[in-house]
Amino acid sequence: MASGSGSDMNREMILADFQACTGIDNIAEAIALLELNNWDLVAAINGVIPQENGILQSNFSSEGSPTGMFGPRSHPSAVAPAPGPAPAPPPPPSSSTSSSTSSSSSSAFCPVLPTRHIVERQPRMLNFRVEYRQRSVEVVLEDTGTVGDIKQILETELQIPMAKMHLKGWKTGDVSDSTVLRSLHLPKNNSLYVLTPDIAHAATSGLSSAQQEAASQNFLLIVSHREAQRDYSLNFPGSRTLQEVKRNISDLTNIPVRHQQWEGWPDTATDDLMTLAASGISYPCHHLSVCRRASPTQARDQSDECTDVHMVSDSEGDDFEDASEFGVDEAEIFGMGTSGCRKSPMIPENTENEGDALLHFTAEFSARYGDSHPVFFIGSMEAACHEAFYGKARDRKLLAIYLHSDTSVLANVFCSQMLCAESIVSYLSQNFITWAWDVTKEANKARLLTMCTRHFGSVVAQTIRTYKTDEFPLLLIVMGKRASNEVLNVIQGNTTVDELMMRLMGAIEIFTAQQQEDIRDEDEREAREMVKREQDEAYRLSLEADRRKREAQEREEAEQVRQEQIRREQEEEREAIRLSLEQALPPEPKDESGMAVSKLRIRTPSGEFLERRFLGSCKLQVLFDFLASKGFPWDEFKVLTTFPRRNITQLDPAWTFLEAKLFPQETLFLEAKE
Repeated sequence: MASGSGSDMNREMILADFQACTGIDNIAEAIALLELNNWDLVAAINGVIPQENGILQSNFSSEGSPTGMFGPRSHPSAVAPAPGPAPAPPPPPSSSTSSSTSSSSSSAFCPVLPTRHIVERQPRMLNFRVEYRQRSVEVVLEDTGTVGDIKQILETELQIPMAKMHLKGWKTGDVSDSTVLRSLHLPKNNSLYVLTPDIAHAATSGLSSAQQEAASQNFLLIVSHREAQRDYSLNFPGSRTLQEVKRNISDLTNIPVRHQQWEGWPDTATDDLMTLAASGISYPCHHLSVCRRASPTQARDQSDECTDVHMVSDSEGDDFEDASEFGVDEAEIFGMGTSGCRKSPMIPENTENEGDALLHFTAEFSARYGDSHPVFFIGSMEAACHEAFYGKARDRKLLAIYLHSDTSVLANVFCSQMLCAESIVSYLSQNFITWAWDVTKEANKARLLTMCTRHFGSVVAQTIRTYKTDEFPLLLIVMGKRASNEVLNVIQGNTTVDELMMRLMGAIEIFTAQQQEDIRDEDEREAREMVKREQDEAYRLSLEADRRKREAQEREEAEQVRQEQIRREQEEEREAIRLSLEQALPPEPKDESGMAVSKLRIRTPSGEFLERRFLGSCKLQVLFDFLASKGFPWDEFKVLTTFPRRNITQLDPAWTFLEAKLFPQETLFLEAKE
């Protein structure tokens, strides 16, 4: 094996030898190591497999055989064996083998280090993510391990016997428990899954181990809030108690646990400390419904119910969960309470879709203040801005953003007496796009500030942030402009209907002036675009006419060329026929030949005369061929005698001159056929 740079050897062969000797399966890694050593195979191997007694040498004897121990290329496991006794060195090759290998390329060999010098390659660590039903187990194992080793770990983690465990997800298909991971050539990170067809599912098994397994499953609870007419899809692990589920529903619906009235729990769910897995609910999905429990007596008024809150102990163990209810809600002073001490929020916290949030806002607003209210835009703030600002100038409107807060004492008065006033509703519907949001929850308020920063700038968001709770609700009047949207006015809740109307009308006056200017600019722009379109159309028509004229001229020129080509070919054909006929004519006889000779004098249509002698025994076809060779074919010209007038071309071409009475001399003339 010669030691040198990769330029002196075939790099593919060097790469193959390097991978075989080092057991490195990653081609990119192997190439990088070879490039670091300038494609010196021995140096690269020494860099990966360091020797105890110095670097592996690559000296050669005069015959070209290496001085070290070499053998046929072996599997990588021969270089980096699994832990255990070192294997014996391979036997020396036979003489035939030595002679054949000495003349072959060095890539056919790989250095095998002496047993005492073999240094084991560090095993490669493999990561396995194993899924079993709703559980996920992480397994880290050396590539020298087997599939059975993974199953042993899973048996401990999942409490499933190895005999009933089917490990699936291998790229190479099914494998046996004794399969070594290194032989599968796996990547570093792998995903597998376990099937246990012989083990009954937790929902149908009554074993305690199965119940423990079910506790790790996820249950989907679809809870219908009957008062809000809304469904919640919630995922809970089987280990979650009924008490914890009811607490979460309390956060979503604002119905305290002790006031919740449920339907849909199975008869076995008798204790709130029971887990979902043990409650007997359907897996994987179970439907429930909840509402606020009615008061014992319909005649009991709202204040009596609120007083009961102080007197009723929390049998479910709420642990003071309704501390905010242990005082009088400010909203109740203004008559905002409905079926309970706490109202359903205008927009639930952490609502993902803004369109759904506005639908909920509209429904809740109508439930509180009646159906006579502004038409709230259903959709995101971005969609509302697009609807208001980015249409035709004549169709644009102002954007009115109503910001509601249930914690403000002014909210009920502003909504019922001003925002729902008939004049305000009519004016907003005709001149504004009205969009609303509820900032009662801090998460919803933070989301609003983010939207305002994105669409109106940080100044507007900071302005909203500076308003205190008692200054809500707010009505922001926004006008769209070319560069950026502008907030014309911020109307606070402490106002009157007349003042609100005056401020809305003032905003409309500013908007109308801007709109008229935009309409003029748009009309001028459209007029310019119309002139440009007309000019472009006229130019296009002119180009089209020029194109058609050019195409007609090109067609005419092409036709002329074609006709000229045909004419030239015809002339060439005629000339060829003429030459062939001229060459085929018999020689002209002489007067002294002593034979019967007929002398003809032929007048052409141009007035010229052709004279030639023919043997009297020649056929008339010779005369016709002679005239054709001179450019007068017999199918185009008639051969006539002068007196008496005869048409020679009508005679049989096989006749002789003697038979045609063209002997001893005759004057003929040619006449073109019609």
